[in-house]
Amino acid sequence: MTSSIDQVTTTTTTQLRELIARGFQFLHPRDARGELAAVVGVRAHDAVIDVVRLHTPDDALAMRMPADEVNVLAPSRFSWRRHGPATSVLEELLDLPDDRIA
Repeated sequence: MTSSIDQVTTTTTTQLRELIARGFQFLHPRDARGELAAVVGVRAHDAVIDVVRLHTPDDALAMRMPADEVNVLAPSRFSWRRHGPATSVLEELLDLPDDRIA
């Protein structure tokens, strides 16, 4: 029998693979102790930049911002933003259209 945690992990892994297939590049920043702080994905396309940060399975943040935004990790402007469980945030990010600002 598959646990709900295993199912969430499988779903999140599948979603991350789909983001990679769409051109996202991922970084794995570490804290001062060398422990993984987050998984951060970035993709620039058309006139926007999409960013996703995964901290835990229940804490993810994704944003779409104009391509000229100066600080993509803490933007002053964005056209779309979601915060919540990773599977939900990634699902909404994957549903965004590629060819225009949301």
